[in-house]
Amino acid sequence: MNDFEKDVQDKGNDFLDAMNGFTYSFLFFIVIFIIGIVIKEVMT
Repeated sequence: MNDFEKDVQDKGNDFLDAMNGFTYSFLFFIVIFIIGIVIKEVMT
């Protein structure tokens, strides 16, 4: 154990951070996908 491991600033769970990152990236992809569909429908 070094000094950094004894005093951790972020007490949160790494799994929750991973889930948040995955969720936001997934939602961002969904938004881009929907925008693409809307543009395609408008152009036709």
